Amino acid sequence: MPSEHGATAEAAPVKKPLKICCACPETKKNRDECMVMNGEDKCQALIEAHKQCLRKEGFNV
Repeated sequence: MPSEHGATAEAAPVKKPLKICCACPETKKNRDECMVMNGEDKCQALIEAHKQCLRKEGFNV
């Protein structure tokens, strides 16, 4: 029921912005595992896949 001021009892939840560390967990995991096991030079495809995922989430990388 609306209050005297016309506001409803329920407020829309505020969406917190996604932090880059929490974005794209699957591509991040694959990239990190590859880099630990094989080194950065051999993981360029996974690094680029993670960057593309981050870009889709709105990050400028």
